[in-house]
Amino acid sequence: MEDDKRVKKRSVLLVISLLYCTFLQLLVELPQMHQAQVSQVEPSVSGIWSKVIRIEKTSSVSASSSSLSNSQVSQKLDIAYKLFGIFPLKTGEVEVMSPMSLIPGGQSIGVTLQTKGVMVVGQAPVVDKNGKNSFPAKDAGIQVGDILLKIENQDVKTDQEVSNAIDAAGKQKGTATVLFKHQDQMVEKVVTPIYCVETGRYRMGLFVRDEAAGVGTLSFINPANNLYGALGHVITDADTNQKIEVYNGKVIASTIYAIEKGKRGHPGEKIGSFVPNSSFSGTIEKNTMTGIFGKMNGQVENPYFKEAIPVGWESDVKVGPAKIYTVIKGEKIEEFTVNIDRVMHNRTDSKNMIIRVTDPRLLEVTGGIIQGMSGSPIVQDGKLIGAVTHVFVNDAQRGYGVFIQNMINDSSMPGKQEAA
Repeated sequence: MEDDKRVKKRSVLLVISLLYCTFLQLLVELPQMHQAQVSQVEPSVSGIWSKVIRIEKTSSVSASSSSLSNSQVSQKLDIAYKLFGIFPLKTGEVEVMSPMSLIPGGQSIGVTLQTKGVMVVGQAPVVDKNGKNSFPAKDAGIQVGDILLKIENQDVKTDQEVSNAIDAAGKQKGTATVLFKHQDQMVEKVVTPIYCVETGRYRMGLFVRDEAAGVGTLSFINPANNLYGALGHVITDADTNQKIEVYNGKVIASTIYAIEKGKRGHPGEKIGSFVPNSSFSGTIEKNTMTGIFGKMNGQVENPYFKEAIPVGWESDVKVGPAKIYTVIKGEKIEEFTVNIDRVMHNRTDSKNMIIRVTDPRLLEVTGGIIQGMSGSPIVQDGKLIGAVTHVFVNDAQRGYGVFIQNMINDSSMPGKQEAA
């Protein structure tokens, strides 16, 4: 009899423990359950928990209105989870996304941009009349990666303007006041230029660059307002790896005339040239972590998509097959199969999913993902979910992709926040 009581007692304790563990698991998973509903108008709890858990919206704020849409893209809700609508369980913030449709890109594009100011990409000695090597700018505290903005209170936008301003200041007073940006901080230093016997000019010993150019891929375009996104990642300087602050820039059509096949340890590359009479051109308004954005003019066509298709938000992306669109010869967009091997939620950079090329032809021609493929749109289950961004150096078949949701968020122009 005593044994029966002990068995029953253990059974009751086991049931209670299981219910308690399940309840704790619910508390942990509540935010994820709601995050999975971001494409709906309001969040909700499904299954048995919908009978006992009530969700109350405590406040809401409109997320910044995206330049890609004529209406607000998302709304952030502060919500409270309550047991039987009485006992508070947990609070959290949920981002509710509005429906959106875009036309996938895939076009090969040439990108040119001019920096805000002039970037320092190297140091060089100045040899004076006595044969001595000097580094005037370095001695004053100017470093590689800094952005020169003004010399003697005059804006400088090109390497030639920097050279002329330093030479003029050296001749007139022997010193030059230089305003520059160092790690997002404005700094002003006085440099003493040295007269260079070889060039016959005053110099401060810097290598500088005022522009950049390359080939990439268009990710999408909004047919409602011709705003576009491309590349899927930030444009950085080739020497300093610093983000380039854009002063002026444009994108035009490019044609691919050769492929350098990728192999282990050596990423491949599309080799192309700009199309002189491009059928389209676009401005570059923003250079962000997830790509470049601006407005497109002219005719932009993708033969696979005559009309816009739905955007797949982060919650729609899943492990499994997908397709990418890119150019490997001329200007012809082609469709290739890939597999999404892993999805990394809650990352706000350009590495949100791991993709693997499975298309036999693409593997044969390129070896997988190559430079210049950045920005190639990724479509899964009829939805535009992201874009190709990086290749694994030691495995050309695999690389990273960015969520289209992150690109859309980064495309938002400043000064457009509203309160609901």
